[in-house]
Amino acid sequence: MDPEESPWADTSKPTTSAEESQPSQAADTSPSTPSASQPAPSSKPSRGPRRMVAQPTRLEAVDDPLGPLGAAPPAEDDNAPPVPPQKEQMVIRTSMPQGQQARRTHDPHGVDDEGDEAEQNIGGRAPPPVEAARPSGVRTSTQPSMSVEQASKPNFTIHVGDPVKIGDLTSSHIVYSVRTRTTSKAYKQSEFEVKRRYRDFLWLYNTLHANNPGFVVPPPPDKQAVGRFDSNFVESRRAALEKMLNKTASHPTLQHDADLKLFLESEAFNVDIKHKERRDPLPTESKGVLGSLGISVGSSNKFVEQDDWFHDRKVYLDALENQLKGLLKAMDQMVGQRKMMAEAAGDFSASLHALSTVELSPSLSGPLDALSDLQLTIRDVYDRQAQQDVLTFGIIIEEYIRLIGSIKQAFSQRQKGFHAWHAAESELQKKKASQDKLLRQGKSQQDRLNQVNAEVGEAERKVHQARLLFDDMGRSLKTELDRFEKEKVEDFKSGVETFLEGAVEAQKELIEKWETFLMQLDAEDDESAFYKPPVYNQDATKAPGDTAVDRARARLHEDSD
Repeated sequence: MDPEESPWADTSKPTTSAEESQPSQAADTSPSTPSASQPAPSSKPSRGPRRMVAQPTRLEAVDDPLGPLGAAPPAEDDNAPPVPPQKEQMVIRTSMPQGQQARRTHDPHGVDDEGDEAEQNIGGRAPPPVEAARPSGVRTSTQPSMSVEQASKPNFTIHVGDPVKIGDLTSSHIVYSVRTRTTSKAYKQSEFEVKRRYRDFLWLYNTLHANNPGFVVPPPPDKQAVGRFDSNFVESRRAALEKMLNKTASHPTLQHDADLKLFLESEAFNVDIKHKERRDPLPTESKGVLGSLGISVGSSNKFVEQDDWFHDRKVYLDALENQLKGLLKAMDQMVGQRKMMAEAAGDFSASLHALSTVELSPSLSGPLDALSDLQLTIRDVYDRQAQQDVLTFGIIIEEYIRLIGSIKQAFSQRQKGFHAWHAAESELQKKKASQDKLLRQGKSQQDRLNQVNAEVGEAERKVHQARLLFDDMGRSLKTELDRFEKEKVEDFKSGVETFLEGAVEAQKELIEKWETFLMQLDAEDDESAFYKPPVYNQDATKAPGDTAVDRARARLHEDSD
C-alpha cells in the first residue's frame, strides 16, 4: 500500500515540521479521514516521502491488537496545539516558578498530567495565594504589638510616707516624703524623692483643675483645724494623699501635665512655683481658659440643661452623694462603737486585775489575772479593727464623696462655657447690627466700617472658640464619667473585700484567744476548786495565822465552864 494513501497517514500531522512551519495550511486541513485517503496534489510532491522517512515505525502499529486508535491521540485533539494557545502558554509560563516552567516546556501540548489546559492555568495561579498567606503568619507573631504599645505608656508608682512635724507652735505643719518610680522618659530619673506639705497637694489640685476644663481631677482630703496632728488623722491623710497622686498619675491626660511633673520632681518647689506664677499666673475662675477668650463670664444667668444625658447624670450624682454620706455616717458610728468596746474591755481588764490582787486563793486569782490579760488583747483587736476600717473602707467612701464634688466643679465649668458661648454670640449680634447700620450709611463711614468689620471677625472667632470649648468639655465629661463608674466599681469591690477580710481575721483572732484561755482552765485539776477552806485538825500542828481562832475558841470554852 502506498503510504500516501494510508488511512493513518494523518496521524503524523501533529508532529510534522512542515505543518508547524505552515500554520495556515494546518488550520485548513480537515480532521476527517475521507480527505486523507485521496492522493496529495501535485503542488506538494515532497510531502509523501518525508512522511515515510520521518515515521517508518508508525506503520507497524497496524498489527497492534488494540487497534491504531489505541496509541494515537483522539481525533478531536489532532490539531490541539494551535498557535494562539501556544502564545497564551508562553505568557503563563513566564509567571510560573522554574519547576513548573520545566514541566510545561516538556509537554508539547502544554497539558499537565493532573488535568487539561484550563486546570493547568488555574494551577499556575494557585501559588500566589500561598505566597500571600505567608506574611499572615508573620502578622500573627507581631500581633502583640498592641500590648507592647500599651506597655509603652508611662507607669507611675507613688508612695507618700514618713510624715514629720516641722515648725514651732504657730507655724507647725506636717511634711511628707513623696517617692516616685516611673517609666516615663519625660523625667530625669526613674526613681526620685521630694518633700511636700499639705498646701502643695492643694496647689496641685487647683492648678490641674484650672488647666484641664472638663476633666475630673482627684482631690486631696479636706482640711482639719482640730486634731490635725493626731496619729490616726495623720495616717488617714497620708493614705488619702497617696491615693490622690496615684490616680492623677494614672490618668491618661493629667499624667502629661507639666505641673504634675513639677510637683513630683522639683527639688526647689517653692522657688519654681514663684517663677512659674510670675511667668504664667495661676488661672482663676475669671482668668482661666474661659477668661482667656476675653469674655466676662458671670453666674447671674440661670443655666438650663439642654442635654438629657447630663441632666440624668447630675440627678444620679446627687443621689449617690447622699447615699455615700449616709454610709460614711453609719461607718463612723460603727467605728465609734468599736472604740467604745475597746475602752470597755480596757476598763474590764483593770477591774479584773484589781480583783485578782486582793483574792486570797491562788486558784482564783490566777484565772482572774489571765482573764484580765485577755481583755487587754481584746481591746487591742477592737482598736486595730476600727483603725483598719477607717483606712480601708472609710477612706474610699470619703474619696468618692470628694470625687463627686470634683465632678460637680467640672459640670460648673461646662455651664460657664455655655454662658461664655452665648455671651460671645450676643456680642457678635451687636457687632453685626453696627456693621449693618454702617453699610446703610454708604462710603461716608468707610474707616469706621473697616474697624467694625475687624471687630465682627474677632467676635466670630470668639464664638467659634467658645463653641468648640463647650463641645470639648461635654465630650471630656462623658469620658470622665464612664471612667468614674468603672473605677468606682473596682475600688468599692476591693474595699468591701478588704473590710470583710479584716472583720473575719479579727473574729478568728478573738476566737483563738478565748479558746486558749479555756484550754488553760481545763488543764487544771478537775477536783480542785478555785477556793477550798482549810481543814483544821486539833491534833495537828497549828498553822501560822490560826492562833487567834484557837484563842477565841479556848476563851469560849473557858466561859462555858
